[in-house]
Amino acid sequence: MLNSVISQALSWVYPLFLLLVIVTSAGFLAYCAYVKYIHMKYDHIPGPPRDSFLLGHIPSINKAMENYKVVHDLFLQWSEKYGPVYRINILHRVTINSTSPEAVKEYLMSPNCPKDPYVYSRLFYLFGKRFLGKGLLTDQDNDHWYKQRRIMDPAFSHTYLRQMFGVFNETAEKLMEQLEKIADGKQEVSLQKMINSVTLDVITQVAFGMDLGLVEGNRTAFPNAISTVLKGMTHYLQDPFMQYLPKNWAFVQEVQNSAELLRKTGRECIRQRKQAMLNGEEIPKDILTKILESAEQENGLDDEIMLDNFITFFIAGQETTSNQLSFTVMELTRQPEITQRLRDEINDVIGFKRDISFDDITNLQYMTQVLKESLRFYPPGPGTSRYIQEDAVIEGIRIPGGVSILFNTYIMGRMEKFFPDPFKFDPERFHPSAPRPYFCYFPFALGPRSCLGQVFSQLEAKVVLSKLLQRFEFHLVPGQSYEIMDTGTLRPRDGVVCTLTPR
Repeated sequence: MLNSVISQALSWVYPLFLLLVIVTSAGFLAYCAYVKYIHMKYDHIPGPPRDSFLLGHIPSINKAMENYKVVHDLFLQWSEKYGPVYRINILHRVTINSTSPEAVKEYLMSPNCPKDPYVYSRLFYLFGKRFLGKGLLTDQDNDHWYKQRRIMDPAFSHTYLRQMFGVFNETAEKLMEQLEKIADGKQEVSLQKMINSVTLDVITQVAFGMDLGLVEGNRTAFPNAISTVLKGMTHYLQDPFMQYLPKNWAFVQEVQNSAELLRKTGRECIRQRKQAMLNGEEIPKDILTKILESAEQENGLDDEIMLDNFITFFIAGQETTSNQLSFTVMELTRQPEITQRLRDEINDVIGFKRDISFDDITNLQYMTQVLKESLRFYPPGPGTSRYIQEDAVIEGIRIPGGVSILFNTYIMGRMEKFFPDPFKFDPERFHPSAPRPYFCYFPFALGPRSCLGQVFSQLEAKVVLSKLLQRFEFHLVPGQSYEIMDTGTLRPRDGVVCTLTPR
């Protein structure tokens, strides 16, 4: 009886197994045929040889990203070798990389060119947790994005930002006080870590009325949470299936917890502020208040989208400014002439005033040049992408529609044809009388989708850098490198560990 049951069961199993093999084989063959079709469709575009038929350039890219190395250096090599338009194959997808200034102008300046739906839709979630959602950075619906931008714009106007200088000065002054305690020429300090604390304190206070007190040594999970979600974002975009491998589960859980912490904090912050406004209480005149007031005039914004922007401001408003300042300080340790010229300008414009005004900042012309040159050579956000919906021609090369195109300011900033002697740090490139870079320099992107917070970022950077140069001499400790680390944004690899002495 048992043998009969087994035999009958097997009579069903074998056909089912055979059918599964056939279906799987047929599906795989169909997928291979589709990959071949994509190759035939785009292979007239120059590009490096694929590592394999199916994987395309994935092995080369993964190798270039090992240990958080800068993959854009590989793309720079390919740009130099294959020209202003070349393709990258990843499985069945093709991405176009372009260093054509005319293409930058056409696709970044136009309000009709959407962001890459493949990349930005994947950032809606991060390992199953809502991450950037439909905030300003990721919203692909132009009408909806424009409504959001209209609500946010007043909070980042020059008029409104002038009122924030008290916070810029106060927070930067707290950093100076902490550094004075260890400025004996012997103790080592990671200026990157200290600057990171300043920028996070500023954005939480100016934007959301939260005083974390990180500069003064208070411990919170926020700095690690931001760093963790950025690393998670990089890995997730590279391999969204990594979350299903047991070896990655601990890291994935850490990323999920970090994303949840940021959203939970933002949700409570928004709830409390809305309640205070309803109760007629006195509320901070910060960016959140301004946004809520503007949102009310525009018939509101969904709370989840407000949270999406809360996360975006936390990351874009803190991480990128911190990294720009850290790179600038790192570079100044090997540029004594530039450092001295900066100090001379600060002495002339500011002297040793404790409180730096908006007008003071606008008169720091050479500092503006230095910060722009820092962004050319070390852009924290290396590039952006757009989606080509219809067939196009770029630099004489036909591009079939339905493909993403990447524009990379890191690459273009390091190309001789755009910036002579590109590996020399030279602020004179951005002197007011120098020719303006023609659509090859876009650290904050360009056009209608350019970074909302760029003015905020540069005002804050100037206040912090002015005070640091006012008060201290700083020297990189032996063993530190000038290498870059790519963790979603670019940052100094070794932390800018310095010794300081008072001036």
